[in-house]
Amino acid sequence: MTSAPQLSNASLWQTKGFINNQWVDSENGATFQVTDPGNGNNLGSVPEMGVAETRRAIDAAGEAYKTFSKTTAKSRQDLLNRIFALISQNADDLAKIVTVENGKPLADAKGEVGYGNSFFEWFAGEAVRTYGDVVPAANPDLRNIVIKQPIGVCGILTPWNFPVAMITRKLAPAIAAGCTAVIKTPAETPYSALAIAHLCKEAGVPAGVVNVITTDKNVAQVGKEICENGIVKKVSFTGSTRVGKILMQQSSNTLKKLSFELGGNAPFIVFDDADIDAAVAGALACKFRSSGQTCVCANRIYVQSAVYAEFASRLAEKVDQFKLGYGLDEGTTHGPLIAERALDKVQEHVDDAVKRGAEVLSGGKKLGGNYFAPTVLANVPSDALVNCDETFGPLAALTKFDTEEQVVKLANDVNVGLAGYMYSRDIGRVWRVSEALEVGMIGANAPILSQACIPFGGQKESGFGREGGKQGIEEYQTTKLIAMGGVTV
Repeated sequence: MTSAPQLSNASLWQTKGFINNQWVDSENGATFQVTDPGNGNNLGSVPEMGVAETRRAIDAAGEAYKTFSKTTAKSRQDLLNRIFALISQNADDLAKIVTVENGKPLADAKGEVGYGNSFFEWFAGEAVRTYGDVVPAANPDLRNIVIKQPIGVCGILTPWNFPVAMITRKLAPAIAAGCTAVIKTPAETPYSALAIAHLCKEAGVPAGVVNVITTDKNVAQVGKEICENGIVKKVSFTGSTRVGKILMQQSSNTLKKLSFELGGNAPFIVFDDADIDAAVAGALACKFRSSGQTCVCANRIYVQSAVYAEFASRLAEKVDQFKLGYGLDEGTTHGPLIAERALDKVQEHVDDAVKRGAEVLSGGKKLGGNYFAPTVLANVPSDALVNCDETFGPLAALTKFDTEEQVVKLANDVNVGLAGYMYSRDIGRVWRVSEALEVGMIGANAPILSQACIPFGGQKESGFGREGGKQGIEEYQTTKLIAMGGVTV
């Protein structure tokens, strides 16, 4: 059964790859099926593209770069503003596309589209603010001018969990800087990327500036071509640490500029002086958004002994009120996981914790299809699998701690460091712990970090580089010195 969504703007539902402003099939005619994780229905098929099509896209981007890199910042600002306006006009349809291919509830999908679109708005402003410097020279006959220029063709490799926002926060700064792009979509969620490409074309993005490759079986080969092709000067990747290490090795022969947002294992710390109402609400938002399938969601929840029992019971009570269901159904608060493999990992983490003495306060099991009951576990030992490995699912695992020193040590005892969270009303403690946590971003009494205006990124094996903020456009630029001699003094 094929069940593409009913859209007000049917042209957003594209079923072919996008190269040089043309909708194209794979060279051998191969396709792959895309499934709605919420009901198992077939959404349709898109081209199974490979190395040959990727090279065509890279060549098109390389040719387009010759002229697009010379456009004015103001013209690129205007272009980004047109894209922003078109996404705003089509936001409801884009949200439906996200829901049917990703599974998240429609309200969450609408939030993602708005968040994703904010990058076009933000970087429209940043496009005209890529300032250089004048550096005083020791030689009185010399003037030092530092300018910023676009880096070149960019490879954009994105995951399925935010099929709009993960593309826009890379593509918007690339366009703002004057770069061109080849996007490899995740096999699970290609339709959102193709809809964005359609709107870019409608906004007047020149041919070759935005290209989209769809693939399932050829993911590794396509990624390798993007990393090894000498025309590509920059690769931006969001995904697992394991894959990030492979891509980094593949990019080494051409010494590409890289920005990687990789795996997370975020600590969420509740101190005994916290506002418990705020901490419970924060844990619900941070842990269970998108059914726990976010790289910055809380994974290890540490609660100080004095408030542990109260926090655990209140959190479980709220989780029991969730309405699990199909993303387009009214009232649904939480949707399915992306695939069966995701359910298996959550179940593995639950079973391991229970074997080690944890208590199930809510959920704890599969419910059929791709649905897993939102789960709260109490008395989880610090060495349980869930505390050592990112679950990427709706599992809140609570671990008790006694002292500030102890919890900081527990929080830092992992090889990744993307995000961390804490709840405390002691401003001194907030500063101490914020400075001590080995992560790139901290939410202090705040469960949601993501904004277009902030530098998003991590430390350690969570990657490097920043997306968003004034730093975001710098990832797509090179810095050039012009030392101008012959000045008459």
